[in-house]
Amino acid sequence: MSDSLPRTTGEAFGGPGIPPKWTSSSKDGVSMAYSAASRVWFTISHGILNEVYYPTIDHPQIRDLQLLFTDEETFFHEERRDLPNEIEYLGDGHNLGYLIASVDPEGRYKLTKEIICDPHQSCLLIHVKLAPYGEYAEKLRAYVLLSPHLEMGGSGNSACRWTAAGQSILVAWKGQTYLALGTDTGFSRTSCGFVGVSDGWRDLRDNMKMDWEFECANDGNIAVMGQIDLSRGFEFTIGLAFGHTRHAAVTTLVQSLTEGYAANRQRFLEQWSRTGCDLSPLEAVSGDGGRLYRISHKLLLAHEDKTFAGAFIASASIPWGEVKGDEDLGGYHLVWTRDMVHSANALLAYGDTATPCRALVYLACSQRPDGGFPQNLWLDGRPYWSGVQLDEVAFPIMLAWRLWKADALGEFDPYSSVLAAAGYIVRTGPMTGQERWEENSGYSPSTLAACISALVCAADFARDRGDEATATFLEEYADFLESHVERWTVTSAGGLVPGIARHYIRIHPTVIGDPCPDEDPNHGVIQIANRPPGQPSIFPARDIVDAGFLELVRYGIRKPGDALIEDSLKVVDAALKVDTPVGPCWRRYNNDGYGQGPDGEPFEGWGQGRAWPLLTGERGHYELAAGREVATYVRAIEGFASHGGMIPEQVWDAESCLLNEKMCLGRYTGSAMPLMWAHAEYLSLLRSAVDGQVFDLIPVVADRYLGGNGRGDLEVWSFNRQVRQVARGYMLRIIAEQPFVLHWTRDEWLTMADTPSTDSGVGIGHVDIPVAPDQQAPIRFTFYWPKEARWEGRDYFVGVG
Repeated sequence: MSDSLPRTTGEAFGGPGIPPKWTSSSKDGVSMAYSAASRVWFTISHGILNEVYYPTIDHPQIRDLQLLFTDEETFFHEERRDLPNEIEYLGDGHNLGYLIASVDPEGRYKLTKEIICDPHQSCLLIHVKLAPYGEYAEKLRAYVLLSPHLEMGGSGNSACRWTAAGQSILVAWKGQTYLALGTDTGFSRTSCGFVGVSDGWRDLRDNMKMDWEFECANDGNIAVMGQIDLSRGFEFTIGLAFGHTRHAAVTTLVQSLTEGYAANRQRFLEQWSRTGCDLSPLEAVSGDGGRLYRISHKLLLAHEDKTFAGAFIASASIPWGEVKGDEDLGGYHLVWTRDMVHSANALLAYGDTATPCRALVYLACSQRPDGGFPQNLWLDGRPYWSGVQLDEVAFPIMLAWRLWKADALGEFDPYSSVLAAAGYIVRTGPMTGQERWEENSGYSPSTLAACISALVCAADFARDRGDEATATFLEEYADFLESHVERWTVTSAGGLVPGIARHYIRIHPTVIGDPCPDEDPNHGVIQIANRPPGQPSIFPARDIVDAGFLELVRYGIRKPGDALIEDSLKVVDAALKVDTPVGPCWRRYNNDGYGQGPDGEPFEGWGQGRAWPLLTGERGHYELAAGREVATYVRAIEGFASHGGMIPEQVWDAESCLLNEKMCLGRYTGSAMPLMWAHAEYLSLLRSAVDGQVFDLIPVVADRYLGGNGRGDLEVWSFNRQVRQVARGYMLRIIAEQPFVLHWTRDEWLTMADTPSTDSGVGIGHVDIPVAPDQQAPIRFTFYWPKEARWEGRDYFVGVG
């Protein structure tokens, strides 16, 4: 062979290959085997296998796997680009096994695939039936092409040809993770190569023939390809197995293929059939005969891990993965406490109590020593991002309360976790480092709603344990927050809709660490992340709105139909509503930059926020609470779902895009799909519609605030919020994170008092100072810290007026 020609055997040339990227996040399917023994999850889009996760659902191990076809003379096809496909569910139409049917547009062959997981081993199975027509029964060649991204990255992968039990197998590895690819009919030829240079796809595309048979490719962005031996017929099974050694992966593959596809398929479907609950009333309020709610239920179950029981990720996808490389480790396959609790609540709404209890146990074990929760985390408990979001501390308390009231806690006692989280909310609030959109700090209506509700739930726990003092303290701090919601988050100078100057805003921005923030919601500016280059990113906070205030109604803090709520909805609709062919949808907030670009291009640090289907569900919950019809919102969410029943994070919110034909009004974009929060919202909305009441309403919260039983005369001073003024007739409460003696005066030190702090039961000391109706002088005070035997060394004051 001439030295000028590329080698066709031995080690592949061209390493390390082109820079690796992930793939489309718009999934048509997500699945696993409903057995703890099988620790593989897979995703599907564009008719092919995408990310496969192993051994936990936060660790993607491949980019994609697809079949390639050629007659070696006139055509070369890859499934993803060249074969239109239709996807269906196996079994009863919503078990998470998939049938994908594709037809060559020129009528030369038909392809059908079934994709499942081995129900007891970490092996994925693809059962293929080919139907070549006429002369193509002899001419057709079939290949399987796999792109490993082991240990969550495309760089540094290696692969080789291997023989085991008389079978030719392709093995890839990186670090301590191995995969094995084979078929029950065997490969007639194999090759390992570097992506973009010496991989099988490039080989076949060049002349429609397989010329390269490289035995290995080391330390790069690699792809492996095997030619299917069709001499034994046009029906075969492909297996993709994983292990922590080569021997483990290879043995698992051969065992699974030896068991046979039919037997594995039967057990796979039997396992999933046992997960259903008889909630046929949900069918009556759905618009599709119950199809999407059954799919949603199983998708929620499929997003729970098996090593870390009770851990639910937000989505088995990497948003805009086609432009994301190894540096983007997380994607959405992480635990977000907020998303996870929404999933657990939806399963409760479905009638499942055991799975939400596992979720609560996992969260309690992931709680930080200070009572908080990470912004998001890997399944093994390691934090990923480091933001502080108070609603994510509040949600586990509410979940614990719901499980308690459902008598579903089993032998688990969440009380210590509940008190720790409640204490964290009081110590670090009332401002949140980030609100639910994970971007800005300050006073957020949605975060305040969650914190108020959680503290009342925690107080209910404490009272049940006979701790009346702690219960009262937590309730009264919740009352303090509740009585300040409008003061902090309602502008009287809004300019978005003529005639409506008073409405809720998305967030009243403050700087965490500033102990004396400006608390006037008419003031302040907000910096919005992800804005396009050259466009403004700073706006008056009073003119940035979202619908997060609806959480106040959802949990029972504010009445539906309230004039302020209704006016705020008019502003939200004017600024954020999108009418699509299937129904209404809403953007997160105006001037949002997190979404597909103006011409449909992927989000790469900037873009334009699109409409979120989960917000249609939230609006549906409000409309139900207000006594209005909810079917419009149910059917809209069903319309936003893909053919495979996946509800996306975002849908395109404009007319069809001329530069990107995939972007159509009301259809999914390149953001996460499926998003479990959206599926959870849909399930909860159906249950609420059946009940005629919002499922998430918390009766003890509603009794306190809709019944007018909350306290409205409390002002709280803390080191992180040093309130400047208290109204006459109010109670001024001074709180600190350790015991103290308050040295104080109400008459400019003519008389003084030394008052020891009272323990709240959640690690916070407090002293109450009544403010008389005729009080004129400010309240002045300082601290003595008994544990350290020292004075604070400075005076503080709160004006009276």
